[in-house]
Amino acid sequence: MISARLTIDPHFVVGPINRRLFGSFVEHLGRCVYDGIYEPTHPRADDSGFRTDVIDLVKELGVATIRYPGGNFVSGYRWEDGVGPRAERPRRLDLAWHSTETNEVGLDDFAQWSRTVGSELMYAVNLGTRGVQEALDVLEYANHRSGTALSDQRVANGATEPHNVRMWCLGNEMDGPWQLGHGTARDYARLASKTARAMRQVDPDLELVVCGSSGAQMPTFGTWERVVLEETYDDVDFISCHAYYEPVDDDYGSFLASAVDMDRFIDSVVATADHVKAVRGNDKTMRISFDEWNVWYQSRYRDVDKITSVDQWPVAPRLLEDSYSVMDAVVFGNLLISLIRHADRVTSASLAQLVNVIAPIMTEPGGDAWRQTTFFPFAVTSRLARGSALELKLESPTYETGMYGPVSVVDAVATFDGASGQTAVFLVNRSLDQDATVTVDISSLGPVSVGETYMIHDEDIHAANTFADQTRVQLRDNDSVDISSGTLTVSLPPVSWTAVTLR
Repeated sequence: MISARLTIDPHFVVGPINRRLFGSFVEHLGRCVYDGIYEPTHPRADDSGFRTDVIDLVKELGVATIRYPGGNFVSGYRWEDGVGPRAERPRRLDLAWHSTETNEVGLDDFAQWSRTVGSELMYAVNLGTRGVQEALDVLEYANHRSGTALSDQRVANGATEPHNVRMWCLGNEMDGPWQLGHGTARDYARLASKTARAMRQVDPDLELVVCGSSGAQMPTFGTWERVVLEETYDDVDFISCHAYYEPVDDDYGSFLASAVDMDRFIDSVVATADHVKAVRGNDKTMRISFDEWNVWYQSRYRDVDKITSVDQWPVAPRLLEDSYSVMDAVVFGNLLISLIRHADRVTSASLAQLVNVIAPIMTEPGGDAWRQTTFFPFAVTSRLARGSALELKLESPTYETGMYGPVSVVDAVATFDGASGQTAVFLVNRSLDQDATVTVDISSLGPVSVGETYMIHDEDIHAANTFADQTRVQLRDNDSVDISSGTLTVSLPPVSWTAVTLR
């Protein structure tokens, strides 16, 4: 039996939890948009062609923001192709995913859909094949009320009110050689700086995200962040992080500790940003937008469904449709713990992606929509993590991993909402074969009782929800939770994620 100890004190605050931490991402990739959120021939499609069963699930998931329209896709995207009458929109080659883009869904359509699901639109501009002028054009089209050619065009297209997009990404993964328009950090940073300063001449209160590294494994990681921030620190509000995780050679111990890598990644970017801040003598503290993160079996994509034929450009092919297991959901829940643990600096994050493509929601054309295992920790955490993230005192035994060295068997984070008095605790047991008993000192909270408890666990860590068995994995109660004399105890089965509220 593994024993861990935890102390929760609402006086020790890491930082407030920004609701943007629970964002997601919709890219024109595979079936994310077409046959995902949009399927006009579906029996449950609304008048605009969007699936209402998917809308209901997105609302249940609790997504605060949605990054759109890419991703790699944006670096070749012409935003004006996606507005105006659908019948007149051009079809284009999408070089990012070797597909044909029909442009049936574009800015106005997606902005309307975002309002329907209750999410804030976070828009990415093309700095791969385009630049300053196009960014200014789409900003004017989206946000200016009326009286100019572009804003009046939006009004004529049926969007009478401005979309009022506040958060803008200055390109996507420009450090990656796979990206259209990829160049050096200095070249990208100077373009991003010029674009940011131009956009602020339209609206100085925009929130702008500059591209950081597309992963900590990139050979330019660290240097890229430093150079980009040297050029853009005065012009932007966020630098982005991207990270994806999968088991390597069935090393499940390292995979279950993926959040350790996310912690180190964030800490490294924070250190670099603070170095540039000190050198420049700037009073502003750079925030992080972790606007792509997930479990993603990239090795499957490389080996199975990558499209390369020069004559093959399908519409909405099935790409990157990972089926997620219980173990994946536990790792996923632990990544959310890492993001919350850094709430002082990570104030925006986007789960990549939302529907069908490495997603918590899956659909079949003309058929069902269902929840993957990863749906549950996101929906619960988004709903329960309120107020501020707390600095915890955690004592846990460690185990040795091949990728990260010794790591804690138990990981945890807690939040406290002063307005309601509710505390939420999120815990994972990374052990493959042993239960863990966690003893939590909650005496600083005063008299409390157990509110809600949820758990992801199954005797089969590879169990998943599929089209054939859509409810194989569900949330469970963790009925081991007990409070006595200012101490909470909870038992965590092997490879499990648990959430507990105290009221």
